[in-house]
Amino acid sequence: MPEFSEEDIAEEEKQFANVIATFQQYASYSLAANNRRRKDVYTLPQADREALLKLGYLNKLKQVDEAIIANAQFLGDIIADSDIFGPGVGSEDGYEDGVGEELAEDGSQSQHQLEASRDPRIRPQGQHSHAHDHPPAPSHSHSHSHSHPHSHQHSHSHDGGPRKPHKATDGDMDKVRSTLKQFVRDWSVEGEAEREASYKPMTDALLEYYKHKTPEERKKLRVLVPGAGLGRLAWDVAKLGFSSQGNEFSHYMLLGSFLILNRTNTVNQHTIYPYTHSLSNARNRDAALRAVQIPDVLPSTLPDGIKFELIAGDFEEIYGADEDPASMIMEPTEDGIPPEPHAGLWDAIMTCFFIDTAKNIVNYLRIIHRILRPGGVWINLGPLLWHWENNSTSDPSIELGLDEVLELARGIGFEILEVKTINSPYTSNKDSMLGYVYHAAFWTATKKAKPERASGLSSAP
Repeated sequence: MPEFSEEDIAEEEKQFANVIATFQQYASYSLAANNRRRKDVYTLPQADREALLKLGYLNKLKQVDEAIIANAQFLGDIIADSDIFGPGVGSEDGYEDGVGEELAEDGSQSQHQLEASRDPRIRPQGQHSHAHDHPPAPSHSHSHSHSHPHSHQHSHSHDGGPRKPHKATDGDMDKVRSTLKQFVRDWSVEGEAEREASYKPMTDALLEYYKHKTPEERKKLRVLVPGAGLGRLAWDVAKLGFSSQGNEFSHYMLLGSFLILNRTNTVNQHTIYPYTHSLSNARNRDAALRAVQIPDVLPSTLPDGIKFELIAGDFEEIYGADEDPASMIMEPTEDGIPPEPHAGLWDAIMTCFFIDTAKNIVNYLRIIHRILRPGGVWINLGPLLWHWENNSTSDPSIELGLDEVLELARGIGFEILEVKTINSPYTSNKDSMLGYVYHAAFWTATKKAKPERASGLSSAP
């Protein structure tokens, strides 16, 4: 694992504090945005305003406020007991008491007070485990926060001085809104159709590839899910009886998954309003104000003896040790967790809407090839929406077409077994007049015993 400098640690702390502050500021930010709609009503001529009043428009805006407050309470639950990264971030780091101004129907101002935890606590830990031996892209795109949760967090800067409170940006809030929609995709009855389109073809392929294995043998097969998000695909893999490990580095996703996987006791325990932030393209009022309950299953109901965990951190840093692969093949430890490095330890790697998060796709594929055991299977599904294309941060970005990605994979040492297109919606609102469907590339591939060296792309030195 790489060593981190004092500057790296300070930046990690800052990024995590910003995420906590963003969750905390959601209510005031979102209520203020809804207030602007109210103010707009009172800029209209009297006759136009009265027409909107007859439609119940101001009453709808009041319902939006109530939905925002409900969401904020859920987000407060996420950060209230988040003890996976370090000491808590106090109010001086950006908590605004969840207060947002709103205009009453007569145009005067009133306030909502959100009751939420003032003392979220996160403890440092490289992973949060869920072993159950018993019991910015456009809003329609799949996005990941580019932060690295390695270190602890506190309310002061790394040099001991007070940290300037973070003011959440539009981009920060877009990540929160995307996280709420991701909960629908991963952990609701409503999201079942999307999971059937994306996750099920992958788990079907995994079952087919290892159909000759008995249930007891299946427990020993290690499956890695990079870019695990809120953890549903990795959980589904464990539910099928495989040893499953997810990897995620977005703080938003890690905090959300921790609540669902470790702090949820009943089905449909939480209620959210994921579509309340935009009133565009709504077929009816319910399209924006519809409540969604999560989770649709109880996450603790995994088969006995199944290993299931989420690892927090950057995929390349955790799994991409740059060493001689021949010297890195090691047996797992007694608790079943592969030691570092990971070369040749994974029986299957499942990448869902993931590989286009790469700055350097060559390195992503090299790592996948290196850590997959010979004869293991790589199952991929997703588009090629290169996340770093046209970035403003001077980060590199390599953007290939599908044909080039497949050619690259073959050169690195994969044998492509199957390629097809699967139409996959992503965090869509079923009641909206607008929806996005990716013509996603699905493939299965296996690692050749001896990768091709002529291309210069072999993972071997």
